[in-house]
Amino acid sequence: MKIDRSILLHERAKGLIPGGVMSPVRAFLSVKATPLYIERAKGPYIFDVDGNSYIDYIASWGAIILGHAPEELVRTVTEALEAGTSFGLCHPYEIELASLIREAFPSMELLRLTSSGTEAVMSAIRLARAYTGRRGIIKLRGCYHGHMDSLLVRAGSGLATYGLPASSGVTEDTTRYTFLADFNDLSSIERVIEEHSKEIACLILEPIMGNMGVICPQPSFLKGTERVCREHGILLIFDEVITGFRVTYGGAQHLFGVTPDLTCLGKIVGGGFPLAAFGGKREIMERLAPLGDVYQAGTLSGNPVGVRAGLYVLRYLREHREIYRRMEEQVRLMEEEVKGIARRFRIPYNVNGTTGMFTGFFAEGKVANYEEALRARTDLYERFFKLMLEEGVLFAPSQFEAAFLTASHTSEEIEKTLRAFHRVFERMGN
Repeated sequence: MKIDRSILLHERAKGLIPGGVMSPVRAFLSVKATPLYIERAKGPYIFDVDGNSYIDYIASWGAIILGHAPEELVRTVTEALEAGTSFGLCHPYEIELASLIREAFPSMELLRLTSSGTEAVMSAIRLARAYTGRRGIIKLRGCYHGHMDSLLVRAGSGLATYGLPASSGVTEDTTRYTFLADFNDLSSIERVIEEHSKEIACLILEPIMGNMGVICPQPSFLKGTERVCREHGILLIFDEVITGFRVTYGGAQHLFGVTPDLTCLGKIVGGGFPLAAFGGKREIMERLAPLGDVYQAGTLSGNPVGVRAGLYVLRYLREHREIYRRMEEQVRLMEEEVKGIARRFRIPYNVNGTTGMFTGFFAEGKVANYEEALRARTDLYERFFKLMLEEGVLFAPSQFEAAFLTASHTSEEIEKTLRAFHRVFERMGN
C-alpha cells in the first residue's frame, strides 16, 4: 500500500488549512498516520489518490446508507443541478421532504431544514429555552451534538457539576448553564434535576451513542429519562443526526417507543449532501419566526439539490425496509465472528452494535458508558487501524467512532472483512 500522493497533498494542505484538514478527525492524529486523500467512491468501496481501494466503513460518518453514488441518486442530483443550484426561496421539494420526515417521525409535527446537524441542535436548544423560559441544559458525557459553544463541555468532579469548556474560545459564561450527567445512569440525571430543576430548559442526548463509539441504552434508561423530563417540565431533545433513518426508518425513538419534544436529524436526510432538520411538537415549533419570537434562518436551508437527494434516499428506504433487517443481520454476524476471532488470539476486544452501525472496543468486557469507553486501549486500536488499511479495509481513524454499514455491503464484503480481521488479530496476537 502506497500513500505517496496523499503525503504530498497533506504537506501542501498544511500550508493552507489549519492542520491540513477541514475537520479534526480527518487528520488521523489519534492513529499517528497520514490522512488519506480520496479520489472517488462507489458502492461499499472508496478509492484514494494513490490507487488504493478500501471496503469503506466510514460511509461519510454515517451519511451514506445506500452506498456511494448509486446510479439513480446520481441521475436525480444531475436533474436537480440542471434546474438550479440554489434558489434562496421556497420550492415544492422541501414540502415533500418535510412530509416524508414527519411520516417517519410523527413526533416532528412541524419541522425546519438546516444545512448541518450543529445548526439543527443550536436552533432546537434556542427554541427550548424560549419555550420554557429557562436557561439550563443537561448534556450527557460522551454524547456529541456538534460544535455549539454551550455543548462543548467536559465533565467536572461531580455528577451535577457545571460544564467546563472543552475548547479554547468557549467561555465559562457560555457553559455556566450546561449541566452534566451520565448515559445509562438515570440517577445522575435525577440528581442534576433535583438541584437545578427550576433552571433547566431541556435535556439533550443521543438515544444511541455514536460519537464515543456505539453504546446502546439499557432497557429502562430512555423511558426513565422521558418520564423524569415530563415530571419537571423539561423538554427532551433527541439528537438523531446519526440514528435517524439508520437504525430503522423511524429512528431510535421508534425503536424504543419514546416520544421526544424535539428531534434533530442530519446525515442520511440529505442523501450525502449538507442537509439537516429539527422539529417537534407544533406548539413549540410555532415559536419560530415568522410565527413567533425565536429567530432562525439560513440562505442554504432547504437547498434544492440536497433536498432532492434526500427525497430519493428516504423514498428508497421507505420502499425497501428489508435493508434494515439485512444490515442488522450483518452486524450480528460480524459481532459474533469477530469476538470469536479475538478470543482465539487472546485480543481484548468487544463489539457494541445495532442496525447499520457498530464499534469494536479494545477493552475487556462490555462498554456501557463514557467512562468504560475511555478505558479502551487506543494503542491497540492504532495498530489495528493500520493493519486493516493494509488489508484494504477502512475504519474510522479513532477508537471512539462508529463503523457504518450501507445497503451496498454484500456478503462478499463482509466475508472479506472477517478474513482481514482474522489475519490482523493473528498478527496482533503474536
